[in-house]
Amino acid sequence: MTKSELISRIADLNPHLYLRDVEKIVETFFEEISGALERGDRVELRGFGAFSVKERDARTGRNPRTGETVQVSAKRLPFFKTGKALRDRLNTDE
Repeated sequence: MTKSELISRIADLNPHLYLRDVEKIVETFFEEISGALERGDRVELRGFGAFSVKERDARTGRNPRTGETVQVSAKRLPFFKTGKALRDRLNTDE
């Protein structure tokens, strides 16, 4: 599902809201999650999952094309761990 599909779905389920308001709500939601991760905070959505930031140390890597060793700098990466309710929902036998 893309962001525009999500906006359309929310708008369809809430006909009392204007489409521009739904767009603003979804955009604000993603901005708040991004901002929290940028600050190093953890974002937990009960029953869905948790977003956090993982730190990767600098290391020596290898260019697969040339075989030459290269230095890979340290970086921060977003990480998502599913919640138990979501895992259970995905793995139910129906």
